[in-house]
Amino acid sequence: RGAHTKHKKSNIADHNCIQQHGNDQLKVVVGSTNPVKINSVEQAFKQMFPHAAVVVEGVNVPSGVSDQPMSEKETKTGATNRALHAADSISRTDPDFDAQYAVGLEGGIQSAWEGSPLFDCFAWMAVCDIKKSLTFHARTASFTLPLQICQLVSEGMELGEADDEIFKRVNSKQSDGTVGILSHGNIDRTQYYKHALILALIPLVNPELTFSVG
Repeated sequence: RGAHTKHKKSNIADHNCIQQHGNDQLKVVVGSTNPVKINSVEQAFKQMFPHAAVVVEGVNVPSGVSDQPMSEKETKTGATNRALHAADSISRTDPDFDAQYAVGLEGGIQSAWEGSPLFDCFAWMAVCDIKKSLTFHARTASFTLPLQICQLVSEGMELGEADDEIFKRVNSKQSDGTVGILSHGNIDRTQYYKHALILALIPLVNPELTFSVG
């Protein structure tokens, strides 16, 4: 009986999802031109909205934070700013695109613990429902960076540049990224972002539930 009830609720959510987007185009703008980020967004939306024709476009927008965010708060702010700036940019430069959602992804680090020379690495996702003016967030898992990278970042180098320096790579942030290098390819940057993006999309695929107050 319990299993049947859960299945019924799932059908309601699926029905609402199909009603929302059906086989129509679902247009998403991403606050980045990084192909890894764009691909992550496209994969997440296609998985969560399997009945929609997902179209994703990336735009170059400022994050409004430092090039290398150094705290949870700064990183989350950067993701939010990217989503909002992307929505604004696409409405001015390509109004015919008529995006329904805007997405910001921002990677950041912060001290593993107070006084530690090590940093934890993570990323924040922001998904903005443009027409409803609602933004939802989710965060990736975190992992600790090795001291060799942390020392370079502490000296002012961006994480992607530090990766390239330590691992003798070129533009690794547009391929497998730090997480891909350190996990020996078991989790690449696209997968890393995609899972967090799916979590940020939970409110959008459960329209019968309330995820925003105030």
